[in-house]
Amino acid sequence: MTATSGKLIKGATGDWEVVIGMEVHAQVTSNSKLFSGASTAFGGDPNSHVSLVDAAMPGMLPVINEECVRQAVRTGLGLNARINLRSVFDRKNYFFPDLPQGYQISQYKSPIVGEGEVTVELEGGKTATIGIERLHLEQDAGKSLHDQSPSMSFVDLNRSGVALMEIVSKPDIRDAEQAKAYVTKLRSILRYLGTCDGDMEKGSLRADVNVSVRRFGEIELGTRCEIKNMNSINFIGQAIEYEARRQVEILEDGGSIDQETRLFDPNKGETRSMRSKEEAHDYRYFPDPDLLPLEFSEAFVADLKAGLPELPDQKKARFIADFSLSPYDASVLVAERESAEFYEAVLAKLANRGRDGKLAANWVINELFGRLNKEGRDIAASPVSFEQLATIVDLIGEGTISGKIAKDLFEIVWQEGGDPRALVETRGMKQVTDLGAIEKVVDDIIAANPDKVAQAKAKPQLVAWFVGQVMKSSGGKANPQAVNELLKSKLGI
Repeated sequence: MTATSGKLIKGATGDWEVVIGMEVHAQVTSNSKLFSGASTAFGGDPNSHVSLVDAAMPGMLPVINEECVRQAVRTGLGLNARINLRSVFDRKNYFFPDLPQGYQISQYKSPIVGEGEVTVELEGGKTATIGIERLHLEQDAGKSLHDQSPSMSFVDLNRSGVALMEIVSKPDIRDAEQAKAYVTKLRSILRYLGTCDGDMEKGSLRADVNVSVRRFGEIELGTRCEIKNMNSINFIGQAIEYEARRQVEILEDGGSIDQETRLFDPNKGETRSMRSKEEAHDYRYFPDPDLLPLEFSEAFVADLKAGLPELPDQKKARFIADFSLSPYDASVLVAERESAEFYEAVLAKLANRGRDGKLAANWVINELFGRLNKEGRDIAASPVSFEQLATIVDLIGEGTISGKIAKDLFEIVWQEGGDPRALVETRGMKQVTDLGAIEKVVDDIIAANPDKVAQAKAKPQLVAWFVGQVMKSSGGKANPQAVNELLKSKLGI
């Protein structure tokens, strides 16, 4: 696969290319852990969601959670990836202070999901296809707490054993913007599938970012550094920008890059060394003797595939084809499952009214999303329901109110609530379509602006100025189309 070219770094000795690969850890949506029946609920008291298996008590054996397997396969299908009908769980031997068994049950040579791909959208209508190397299941570690005592560290094992999907990309990403777009798209797919809630603040989705640089035009990859546990898409972009520049400066000064694990400090906007990077052989992987190989049939996979929801790319294509939306508008609407569902709910209310899907999209994107973003709310907290917004769009479509009045009406509904149609009646917001009622206003404006009249006769498109003046005088209640026709008749255009 050929990676899409990205933004080059200008160095003192020439241009440098950034090469990025990502390991995204997504917590599987399930009620219990990967190998035990303990709860996965967030926010419990320390060590309140811990079974004997999670605590690694002697004689306790892991038992695979079938729902986690189903979720991993569904995710693989959503990533257009190969599903391996046979996979193996391995022990990854490493000192985990917050994983009592002293090793992590993961997958190495035989993962549950093989190669796939994700297409991301970039600025200017460009796209990039990022290859997926693999997806494997593994158990999460607990959490070490170092600020509870001046002399001791505490361990909370509530997360210990929680199922994770590690989604490993190929080194196809070429700059920070592509990396951010990739994580954003991956998060969207997972949320559509319902296999991970994507909540980065709670640690449900986090990424390890591998960064290396090479001179533009070179084929060999440079030495990579891994930035661990990134839980913010913006921080991922900042960390890549800093780390790539750091490596370029070292190489241009005649130094070499040490392969290591680094952490990102968002307060300083820089990465710092954590430890030297381990290789696979350092973990001494071997098949877990307590777990049989995971095997399932083609029919099992086919059944899961048949039950997949419509995913973002499919929904976007349908919105463009069915509602004549621009690719940009369709992308905005499908970026989050809840946003797409809101738009479709508006359309469903207008289904028998013959209303324009594009008009509805404009109101959802520009008025609703714009206001939600301004106030820092998500769509679940919108004061304006899909029924109310559909009614506003319907009132515009039938000519009862103008676009300007509709914005005033939207503000009233946002602040006070209520039925938009009833508000239009009780507050006298109906659009004036009677030419007799607005003819005097038109005549007065024409009489007061003889210079503009002459200009409009010479350049007919200037009639828009007169339309604006009439709309202003009528408080936005005049019908713009009726005003336009009346003006053209009066001006002889």
